[in-house]
Amino acid sequence: MRIYITAIEITRAEADTLVKTPLISQLLIEWIKGEESEKFPLANLANAAAILQENLKQVNWAGFYLYDEKIDELILGPFVGKAAVVRIKPGSGVVGDAFSKQETIRVADVHVFDGHIACDPASNAEIVVPLTTASGKRLGVLDIDSTAFNRFGIKEQAEIEHFTKILLQYI
Repeated sequence: MRIYITAIEITRAEADTLVKTPLISQLLIEWIKGEESEKFPLANLANAAAILQENLKQVNWAGFYLYDEKIDELILGPFVGKAAVVRIKPGSGVVGDAFSKQETIRVADVHVFDGHIACDPASNAEIVVPLTTASGKRLGVLDIDSTAFNRFGIKEQAEIEHFTKILLQYI
């Protein structure tokens, strides 16, 4: 892979942010700004799923479940991958557990996770990150599946959590 850099003028603060910002977050920021999609949450979720699926190795599904307060369920949102379960109750499966507990859940082997909701039999590992605003409003979760066992470690968790913090500014 080659990266081409063109001459652009940025402030020192912007340069520091780029150095500390994981690549997937940088890609998201540049895509949203380049597309001028700051005011289009659904489009940003769709492109965020695509950015993750295209730039994380061994990922076979990346997408969102969005919380519907009226029916108290997580509803399938934008995603990239095979068709998926449309409705998940909070507390059900990895997605529902992460949402209910409001904490990231990494699963090294989904086949031994009690209550795992299988959509793609090729999935072996999963990470789910809650999407919660700074004011505490629970929006849903980011769900990423991998064909590799033990795919998501602490480093990947930190990068994906950073990605969701950036994304929350645009949804």
